[in-house]
Amino acid sequence: MRDMGGDQVEEAVAGALALLRAATGQDWGVKAGRLDWSCRRTAEHIASDLIAYAGQLAGRPTDRYVPFDITFAECESVEDVLDVVEATGALFSAAIRATPREVRAFHPYPFRSANREGFAAMGVTEVLAHTHDIAEGLGIAYEPPAALCEDVLTRIFPHVRPGPDHWRTLLWATGRGELPGRAPLPTWRWSNNLVIPAERLTLQGVTPAAAADLCAGGTGGFEWIEGGPFESTRDAAGAIVKAYEAGVHRPEWGMFVLVRREDGRAVGGMGFHGVPDEEGRAEVGYDLAEFARGNGYATEALRALSAWALAREDVTSLFATVDRTNSLSQGVISRTGFTLVSEDEEQYAYELRG
Repeated sequence: MRDMGGDQVEEAVAGALALLRAATGQDWGVKAGRLDWSCRRTAEHIASDLIAYAGQLAGRPTDRYVPFDITFAECESVEDVLDVVEATGALFSAAIRATPREVRAFHPYPFRSANREGFAAMGVTEVLAHTHDIAEGLGIAYEPPAALCEDVLTRIFPHVRPGPDHWRTLLWATGRGELPGRAPLPTWRWSNNLVIPAERLTLQGVTPAAAADLCAGGTGGFEWIEGGPFESTRDAAGAIVKAYEAGVHRPEWGMFVLVRREDGRAVGGMGFHGVPDEEGRAEVGYDLAEFARGNGYATEALRALSAWALAREDVTSLFATVDRTNSLSQGVISRTGFTLVSEDEEQYAYELRG
């Protein structure tokens, strides 16, 4: 799986600067595309975002943005502003590379945090989208590499159905363009992965990029213990990919990888079979790598996932099926508080109500 990190930020910034520095002789006081900002103000915004994200990864606050800002009072020309964009891009890339994988910092939407991959994807999106705005205002052509756009879409736009053209899809997803068969977006948001804490584990939401890698035989970007991931984890990842490609994937109702706090290693997978039905019932499933079994991980994770789900207004109950021969899984489901509601020749069916 292609990483999302400092290399992508540098690629995005370098491509933007190559285009914009060739147009510094134009009037940057004009509006930037559909924005109310001027082209110069939009370039300043790019730099402000890059340094703000670097500050989040460096300071690692959990409840707010680090309270600092940069000023452009000393920038006498557009060239000066672009120099600041270059410098803040380098600082942001360095911060990403210095941040361990498990670190998360505050970002308000939608789940109150992001990891280094999420911040990298947000930074690249800011660069690509606002370079487009400036280019549109100046009347020059701009199209970033398709791979960069796909990197962003499969990390922080899991709810957006892929299109035949990654750049046009990203423009539509950020309210900047049209796609055949899709209504324009009056408002838009990206979506970092959800992480649910447990005592010894974190349940880390799997992005479409990670799911595609898992179902293709890769690690999904996780460091697995021996014997992981289990085959049913790869099967569940394949279901995530199909839902994403169909445009019906909702990240909070997808798949989570169970990661140990003590060493950052993945031990299994857990998640939902889709969004809650009309009655508010959601189905759950899980597995562990063989060498992780017998430690109470599945019970701990299922309790955390169940508590998160049943605290929502749109969920009334959780449902799970377990093979009659799988006594270990029956123990997990019972210890979590599920009760047996039906059975057939092959399976038991359990329910947990809120």
